Amino acid sequence: MAARSRLLARACLIPTRYLSSTSITRSEISFTMPPLTANNINPTWKDVQYAVRGPIAIKAEEYRDRLRKGDSSLPFDRVVNSNIGNPQQKGLDQKPITFTRQVAALLEYPELMETGKGIFPADAIARAKELYDEIGSIGAYSHSQGVPFIRKSVAEFIEARDGHSADPSQIFLTAGASAGVSLLISMLISSPKAGILIPIPQYPLYTATLAQQGGIPIPYYLDESKGWSTSPESVSAAVSKALKEGIEPKALVVINPGNPTGSILDVPTMEALLKICEEHSLMLLADEVYQANTHDPTNYPWASFKKVLRDTKSPVPLVSFHSISKGVSGECGRRGGYFELANVPDEITALIYKMVSVGLCPPLSGQIGVDSLVRPPKEGDESYALWKQETDAIHAALAKRSLTMAERLNNLPGMSCAPAVGALYLFPSLHLTKNAVKAAQDAGQTPDNFYANALLDETGICAVSGTGFGQKDGEAHFRLTCLCDGVDEYVGKLEKFHLGFMEKYKD
Repeated sequence: MAARSRLLARACLIPTRYLSSTSITRSEISFTMPPLTANNINPTWKDVQYAVRGPIAIKAEEYRDRLRKGDSSLPFDRVVNSNIGNPQQKGLDQKPITFTRQVAALLEYPELMETGKGIFPADAIARAKELYDEIGSIGAYSHSQGVPFIRKSVAEFIEARDGHSADPSQIFLTAGASAGVSLLISMLISSPKAGILIPIPQYPLYTATLAQQGGIPIPYYLDESKGWSTSPESVSAAVSKALKEGIEPKALVVINPGNPTGSILDVPTMEALLKICEEHSLMLLADEVYQANTHDPTNYPWASFKKVLRDTKSPVPLVSFHSISKGVSGECGRRGGYFELANVPDEITALIYKMVSVGLCPPLSGQIGVDSLVRPPKEGDESYALWKQETDAIHAALAKRSLTMAERLNNLPGMSCAPAVGALYLFPSLHLTKNAVKAAQDAGQTPDNFYANALLDETGICAVSGTGFGQKDGEAHFRLTCLCDGVDEYVGKLEKFHLGFMEKYKD
């Protein structure tokens, strides 16, 4: 009995000297342990919203499960996940890049480097052996900052891209770009008055992370009438407004190419944004994960903030993020990415390292994916022709789908859609009737949520309402990916639904 009492006391964190070894029972001490409820956990968790995988996406998975179980009562035979940029997801089925997967397979099972000769191309085997010599088993932890050899490859990629030097010691490999973004935001929120400037519309990772960290989102609005362009004047006005309200701006977030908008910044705008950051002592967080997704690079060239920073000799502290989830890789599930620091003091770099070391290291499978991202096959390599064929096909398909979808959506009554010149999405604007707005209000929903729910219920197409990304008061948008194959059938269903919706709720 005494031993049992001591165990119960330890379980309840009650000093044994306060308990009688003969009288204590489990039922008698249970009242001292409050039940776990949503009211006695970290309150910021309840404030976090992430619409990309929110209620509509959850309902889509419920529909998918019903279809899988043979439910024939639904008015569609499959769910189309147009809510998230997840190219290899079942139903979207973008094929992985062969070279990337060959190297990964060889490192997962190193014996294949010998037994797989004649099956795997020589350059894939050579790459795998090179990485194996540096890493060893991918089942072991790596350096907390990422494998040094891979960080060196990332630095060489950045140097070739920008024409400026890059230091591997300033590069941190991460479990996707999201992990790096969350880490940096948590560093910057130094008080309840701290805020971060974010574009509206934005990728909801930013508002979700700010809510979790107790930070304040400071919105600056993109101009839909000019292809979702960024106005430096809008950013300056947002800073001034925040300061008047007693908010301390800490950083400026720029998503380039834009998510959900697909816009690409020009260099003069980037230079102006750097000047604003310098004037107000802001760090610049450059989300550049879609840098390889440019649909018209001749007319809308993409440049990195690192290049513009170095070209202009700007002193602004910059963190640039990249990922294997987007581009042509589409390796979302492998969780690989990196961020690079520029103009960041050594003491801050040391603190960042300390914090990433708490998590030990990013996944090795993701780090290997980063190596394939920054070191694809070169012309003359055995794998180059296939790699070029695969990546060209992905680029062409995305550009064609984006253009076709925007053109057809713009022909619909009650809808307009700015063409996307980058990224993986379109962000159409809905111009709904008064009756549709009233029906949404009666249902306790915003008009765009009402529309997106109806779209899913009737067609199986899962989109994300604009509310989740942010928009001006009185506006209604939704985001679609351009990843769905069979665009004629896909857009045809959307067109039929939209025309029926507008007819049903006509004024």
